Amino acid sequence: MTPSLPDIASVQTLPQLLALRTALTPDAEAYRAFDTTAQAWASLTWRQTAQRVAEWTQALAAMQLPAAARVAILLPNGLHAMCADQSTLAAGCVPVPLHAIDNPGSIAYILSDCEASMLIVASAQQWEKIRDTGTEFPALRAVIVTEPDAAFAATPPSSHGPAVGSLAQWLEGAAQAAQQALPPAPGPDDLAAIVYTSGTTGKPKGVMLTHRNVVSDVKAVLERIAPTVDDVFLSFLPLSHTFERTGGYYLPIAAGSCVAYARSVALLAEDLKTVRPTVLVSVPRIYERIHARLLEKLSPSPWKMQLYEAAQNRGWARFCAAQGLPAPAPEAGKPAGGWMAALPWPLLQALVATPLLAQFGGRVRVAVSGGAPLSPTIAKCFLGLGLPLIQGYGMTETAPVVSVNALHDNDPACVGKALPGVEVRIGENRELQVRGPIVMKGYWKRPEDTARILGPDGWLGTGDQADIVGGRIFIRGRIKEIIVTSTGEKVPPGDLELALLADPLLEQAFVVGENRPFIACVAVLQRDEWQRLAADLGLSAQDAASLNHPSVHRAVLARIEKNTASFARYAVPRAVHCTLTPWTIENTFMTPTLKLKRNNLMAFYAEAIEGMYQKPGGR
Repeated sequence: MTPSLPDIASVQTLPQLLALRTALTPDAEAYRAFDTTAQAWASLTWRQTAQRVAEWTQALAAMQLPAAARVAILLPNGLHAMCADQSTLAAGCVPVPLHAIDNPGSIAYILSDCEASMLIVASAQQWEKIRDTGTEFPALRAVIVTEPDAAFAATPPSSHGPAVGSLAQWLEGAAQAAQQALPPAPGPDDLAAIVYTSGTTGKPKGVMLTHRNVVSDVKAVLERIAPTVDDVFLSFLPLSHTFERTGGYYLPIAAGSCVAYARSVALLAEDLKTVRPTVLVSVPRIYERIHARLLEKLSPSPWKMQLYEAAQNRGWARFCAAQGLPAPAPEAGKPAGGWMAALPWPLLQALVATPLLAQFGGRVRVAVSGGAPLSPTIAKCFLGLGLPLIQGYGMTETAPVVSVNALHDNDPACVGKALPGVEVRIGENRELQVRGPIVMKGYWKRPEDTARILGPDGWLGTGDQADIVGGRIFIRGRIKEIIVTSTGEKVPPGDLELALLADPLLEQAFVVGENRPFIACVAVLQRDEWQRLAADLGLSAQDAASLNHPSVHRAVLARIEKNTASFARYAVPRAVHCTLTPWTIENTFMTPTLKLKRNNLMAFYAEAIEGMYQKPGGR
């Protein structure tokens, strides 16, 4: 009689999770990636995945690294990143995922801080830039480069640095050497990762997550989202982001779903249509970009815009009714969409909703948004037009998912109810606090920082203000980011910035006003929309001076006022400074998780901000 296989309940570590999945569905499709040589998508089964991971694990074991050695992984999403992570875990080491687009100085700091014994990197040039920062890496013994045609020979370790070699050399050497006994398997309380928070200020901190933390979160999310062996995930968020690690990587292993690795964010629109995923895990920025492109296409045509508004409003009303949410209040004047609002829903669906959903591949059954707040405008658009979009909440320190809506219980104004096994409460200053098996062990070598956020009773302070109503969590803003004007008014910048981005003219927005008499805004304008506005105002779009012409300020502020009609008057920006230079990770104005670096922006725009407050009345 064949012994029965264990189930997910018995899994306590991540290597056990992969072993269970391989035993349950060995010949099912596990991963799909684009082969640039063959110019075609290629697949791996779970059995093939386990075999490939075993090869990497043997190579790691042959290096005889210290127990729980840190292995830094600086790779884009793909099979190499998966193998590096899984083999590191299987060898009893600790993965330290790095943001592939982070700057060399930040990466060098992390390598030094975590005392990495090994670095796996995509290209020799990346390593050279890190090495050239001049940072000392006394613990670093080897650098493995995964590029297929690494144009260098392996170099032995020296007093000046680690051994450097290609992935092919590393794997071949291990295959030819005598089989090395694997170190003991990790236990539930051993580290499964040190994930460095990108941080909007100060040096990044290494969050220590145990196998218990991550596996507990995976099991809890599995209950709420319930993916299946028939689902296909499209992976495009960085695997260095805990949201993608848990929701887009470990969760599919638990469920037996296939993960297809997108070729790049630039080719995401094409990959969505090719892969046709059934599950999407994304940050709001991706939905915002698709929404902005939609409005950009519609805005030149009044009748197309009316048709879109009619479909969105009708669909939103249907969604609210299905979820038991309050019916949308009728807008003043005639209904949005004009006479088209009277068209039957099947026609509106065919003309507007179905073409939009086709942009996502046409078969998404659940789209998860997390990592940052989801704008009500974005939620109304996509939910109204039929994309099953659910918002969640978490942080790196909680592995990361704390709460998420369910398809049948979906109020987009909140971030859902706490996951099974997770406790939440409201503490001092309306701070959301979390306790449960998902809460981190602490910050790497930062006991004082750990004590500031994690109490002896296990409650973790999130730094977010929230309300809990009927079990649902409503995030109100970051405690430290609340702007207090000189008149004593308190304004959470996050919600305000989201509202501003509902206008296709504003690609990015940063509001200021701390200890100032009113709120002001620095805005990055979308280039095509700017050209239209400049033409309407009789200005030259190519003349940099036009960006901050008084007539432009008046036009932009009028649009801002329209999109902030629901905000208190004191929260509406009364001055604006416009630019066309986007804020990116590379120019240090955004973190690798696409949050604004407010201190950097304040310093860079100091003169412009001061100028906004020198004008009478802010105009």
